[in-house]
Amino acid sequence: MRSENGHTIFRCPAAIFAVLAIPVLSACGAPGALECRVTVYPAPAGEPLSADYRVSAAGQDVPVYLAKVAPADAARRWKAMDDKKNSADFFDTAAFASFDMQGAVTVTVTVPQAVSAAKILPASAGISPVIRGRSVSFTVTSPRNLTVEINGEWVKSLHLFANPPEPDVPRHDDPNVIYFGPGIHEVSRLVVGDNKTVYVAGGAVVRAVIAPDEKFSVSGYSGQRTYAPSIELRGRNITLRGRGIIDAGGCTTHARNLVSVRGSDIALEGVILRDASTWTIPVRQCDRVSIRNVKLLGYRANSDGIDICNSRDVTVEGCFIRTLDDLIVVKSDKGQGEVKRIVAKGCVLWNQVAHALSVGAELRENVDDVLFSDCDVIHDQGREWSLRVFHCDAARVSNVRFENIRIEEARKCISMWIGHAVWSRDPEPGHIQGVTFKDIRATGSPLNVELTGADTQHAVADVVFQDVTLNGMPLARENVRANAFVTNLVIRPQR
Repeated sequence: MRSENGHTIFRCPAAIFAVLAIPVLSACGAPGALECRVTVYPAPAGEPLSADYRVSAAGQDVPVYLAKVAPADAARRWKAMDDKKNSADFFDTAAFASFDMQGAVTVTVTVPQAVSAAKILPASAGISPVIRGRSVSFTVTSPRNLTVEINGEWVKSLHLFANPPEPDVPRHDDPNVIYFGPGIHEVSRLVVGDNKTVYVAGGAVVRAVIAPDEKFSVSGYSGQRTYAPSIELRGRNITLRGRGIIDAGGCTTHARNLVSVRGSDIALEGVILRDASTWTIPVRQCDRVSIRNVKLLGYRANSDGIDICNSRDVTVEGCFIRTLDDLIVVKSDKGQGEVKRIVAKGCVLWNQVAHALSVGAELRENVDDVLFSDCDVIHDQGREWSLRVFHCDAARVSNVRFENIRIEEARKCISMWIGHAVWSRDPEPGHIQGVTFKDIRATGSPLNVELTGADTQHAVADVVFQDVTLNGMPLARENVRANAFVTNLVIRPQR
């Protein structure tokens, strides 16, 4: 146990890292092919593992961890969002496994019962499994985030995180590194300042808890006690990285953010964030933030994935997000700066209740130049929208692009909306101008597309749909429900 930045941190001594877990490296390959290398990190003692799945990669057993997810039953799923006091009571249990790889790797998944059907998502990965008895095998040719669904079980599925090799692993004795080695650790509050790195090694599970003496404020929902974030990256030139897990299951619902980001030149890479008690990664008043290959799993009310607020030059790339509330969302609070140059690309998304990719609802400072690109929405059984600009305040939102997005299952597809809602604070409505939907392919029912302006002075303007297909059919004007306050709507046929 030690004190750091005035907060109590519990961790395993560095001297026993090697005793707790040693990464297992295997090599495989074929003549003329890129050498196959797989690194597997043993699970720490005391961490519960799945009894539903066994996974091997290049012949090495890979630990399969548990993750609470939103229930399959829609009524219980809505209750998880709406009954905030009891939100943690509504869940099913999925699983995930993680390893590092280079070259083509054969993965085998084994389950207790005979396999009659198997599916690997996203479909764009183009992976066809081979079924043998109780096992499913397939080849992964490059690092990617996959979901394996066996015998039609889609909620309690297996998420497979195949990472690239980890370069330049920091030393545990580096004074600028806060190092969590293999094993189980507890963190009550960690503030990370300028020029620091937090490293969570493969085989490490960092459990966020609330210390008995922590101060709280009464705010949020129904007088809920709220605390400062578990891990706060605050300053310049800060990194959070690794192959381990940061888990907030020990925090009461709505108690605190899991990883808060505020500053400039900040990077997050590789870690798995599980069971946030409210927003998982809020990015506030930042410049130059990179979030790459981060995996987020959450099931409790308002457990948003990544919220980008009043920030500039933020890139979210190659992430996997399955959370109850919004997945990747852009917002702007009053007086905290505009939003510019936001990119979210190459992500795999599972929308359980709210929005997959969105701007809004809180938009009180101008937002310009937002790009959502090359993403896969593998499931969307939510009650909100897959792609949305949801404007409840007075800012001007401009130059938003949704491009090359594949939606494999959805109900409500595309929405732009200006008006007043429970989140509104500004007395006047805002503006949406210049939004493009290009190369969008969606499957589902009913796949609504709705555009709603507030009035003639607060309209949705200059909207382009180009090469958009719904259930295999090109989008037509009759597929778009638009009110009188939508101007200059253009629908271009497929090439």
